[in-house]
Amino acid sequence: MSRTTPSGSTPRTTATTRISSRSRTRSVPNSSREQGPRPRAGAVAGEAEPSDGEVRQLSTRIAYETQWLRVREDDVLWPGGVRGVYSVVERDDYALVLPREREGFWLVEQYRYPVGRRAWEFPAGGWPHGSVGGGAEALARAELREETGLRAGRLTHLGRLAEAYGFVAQSVDVFLAEELEHGKHEREQTEQDMRQQWFADSEVAAMVRSGAIIETAAVAALALFHLERGSLR
Repeated sequence: MSRTTPSGSTPRTTATTRISSRSRTRSVPNSSREQGPRPRAGAVAGEAEPSDGEVRQLSTRIAYETQWLRVREDDVLWPGGVRGVYSVVERDDYALVLPREREGFWLVEQYRYPVGRRAWEFPAGGWPHGSVGGGAEALARAELREETGLRAGRLTHLGRLAEAYGFVAQSVDVFLAEELEHGKHEREQTEQDMRQQWFADSEVAAMVRSGAIIETAAVAALALFHLERGSLR
């Protein structure tokens, strides 16, 4: 259930309410990143303005689609009556797990093609393409086992976050895994370069500051953990 989307590999995706791929690679055509209104002719006569700042969808079309993501272009009506085009990247939801042990965390490291470097992150991903899956908790347990070989005796849901919601429709469920049992990992073919290591809390904090951990979801997940423990500072 890999979070990468290379050609020919099995993606970690599922449908938005069916939890899925957190596919951490977000390969999006430049045209799909266009945001904000593209005025056509000012306000549109005969169309009521959206209330409460809501942007209203008038029509939609699929501009680009693969088994890992879909880009749609919506004709929208902005507050003020201006029409425009809004491009949205649709990706399946995914789960991210913080494996907690001995006042520290287990992290995984792998090469991330879009940024051209290796980086440390938390185990995460989604159901294989076309799989119905079994919910967020089942997905979290599966990802933890697949990437690290760890089994959680206790799993706590810390929260649900939205990914780059200015142009991406994708959410992530964050879980804290405790009472860990060690076993053999079940990594996919595209994850064979992955390695795992335990880091103390102070080391994890230093990795965020130094840029060894750069993924926004990982940093946000740490914030949820410290909010849960009352230790955010």
